[in-house]
Amino acid sequence: GPARAAAEAPLGSVSPQVVERCVAAAGYSVGEFAALVFAGALDFAEALYAVKVRAEAMQKASEAVPSGMLSVVGRREANYKFACLEARKHCESLGIENPVCTVSNYLFPDSRVIAGHLQALEFLQENARKYYFKRTKMLPVSGAFHTRLMEPAIEPLAEVLKSIEIQKPLFCVYSNVDGKKYMHSKHIQKLLVKQVVSPVLWEQTMHSVYERKQGTEFPYTYEVGPGNQLGAILKQCNLKAWKQYKHVDALEDEEAAET
Repeated sequence: GPARAAAEAPLGSVSPQVVERCVAAAGYSVGEFAALVFAGALDFAEALYAVKVRAEAMQKASEAVPSGMLSVVGRREANYKFACLEARKHCESLGIENPVCTVSNYLFPDSRVIAGHLQALEFLQENARKYYFKRTKMLPVSGAFHTRLMEPAIEPLAEVLKSIEIQKPLFCVYSNVDGKKYMHSKHIQKLLVKQVVSPVLWEQTMHSVYERKQGTEFPYTYEVGPGNQLGAILKQCNLKAWKQYKHVDALEDEEAAET
């Protein structure tokens, strides 16, 4: 998963200064583990093992219920909560008990990911105009991540996180769960588990990371990993901050080192 770091130093190419002068980091969904490794809170090998356990547990939870995720770009009038409520009522009319349909990812203004039972997502696609959705697209994933349908994954992840050492981060790392800074190691342990069943508050996190007094310059931002989706989201959330953005593709760096 991609991670982002904000540094108070301009860099033509990435160097150790990025780490030395880094002021904040955040990771999207599983990318949060990468951000915590980068900040010195988690050991790389242990974090990798935790990610493996997390992925297997979430996959198992996905197989229990036909579910998925729907990317939505809405008009200003769009009421996502009301749309989800009506989709759940539709599921109940089909005989589905305790249906799930909720916002699972807050991306940028007027863009959300809704996750839940497949029947609910199909209902939203069919009634997109009624709810002022401009565009809807099913995501190529197997389950409703960041909803209560992932509850079976809580215990396996909680167990593995209890068994690994978590340090206080060397600089601020922001949590997906509440968009705020992690305070200490127990806080990290608790919220990484909660993140599995909680919406990713990425838009809110961006506001927290880049909040500053008027006239204060924005830090340089580096997105590390495959793709530049987080940069595209930042552009929608904060154009001025995005102007100091750079994408770093780890694979390109490795290929350059080999040649």
